[in-house]
Amino acid sequence: MQELKEDNVLQPAMPTSWYEASKPHKFCPGCGHGIILKCLGEAIDELGIKGKIVFGCDIGCSLLAWDFFDVDSVQTHHGRTTPVITGMKRANTAIIGVAYMGDGGGYAIGSQHLFNAAVRGEKITVILCNNGNYGMTGGQMAPTTLPGMKTETTPYGRDIEETGPPTKGPEMVAAVAPEGSYVARGTIANPRQLKGFIKKALQNQIDGNGFSFVECLSSCPTNWRTNAAQTWEFIEKDMTQYFKVGELRAPQAKEV
Repeated sequence: MQELKEDNVLQPAMPTSWYEASKPHKFCPGCGHGIILKCLGEAIDELGIKGKIVFGCDIGCSLLAWDFFDVDSVQTHHGRTTPVITGMKRANTAIIGVAYMGDGGGYAIGSQHLFNAAVRGEKITVILCNNGNYGMTGGQMAPTTLPGMKTETTPYGRDIEETGPPTKGPEMVAAVAPEGSYVARGTIANPRQLKGFIKKALQNQIDGNGFSFVECLSSCPTNWRTNAAQTWEFIEKDMTQYFKVGELRAPQAKEV
């Protein structure tokens, strides 16, 4: 949209609504990252914390979110987003640190960082996209690939006798994180609930309670080779049968 100024030069008009101020994401058609990030953006706006956010994104599909928001952001090496945001939060406790990553960055190369940040109760928020494969590099098996699921490296389906079962990240974090932690698993199939989980995770950090972690069940139709109906069936049926959606840890309300 443009408007004519007095000097007869076309100038961009100020956006009059949220959709005029937004821009299309860079992910593949049908990818769930856009839904997750929209939930995060709405949660940030509703909490009024945009000026305090430092957004860190991992290598992988998640790195395409580096300029998605009008906030301070940083890209990290693969798997290192959690310690980078941890360091920034320790250096400046006034910020609200958000580490955004995929299942590879959180459960494979970065698993030690996620685990130990949870054990220490670092006061940051980690948001992880679980789409069951390594999306950016062509759809190889990931820690979250379901039993029997076909990928580029498991063309006959994942055999858990050879590879072990899929990683259940929230269950792991909930088992080791100290009191005051918030842990949940949501799905892009229920954006309202997912945004609520992310909002609670951010609020938990604002309140200074402890570590906050939200896993988001997501889609990757490009590598899954699924149409729209098949994609949603896989998310809503297959993924949720193994990865149970809901809150696993929530801090007790503090007495006033």
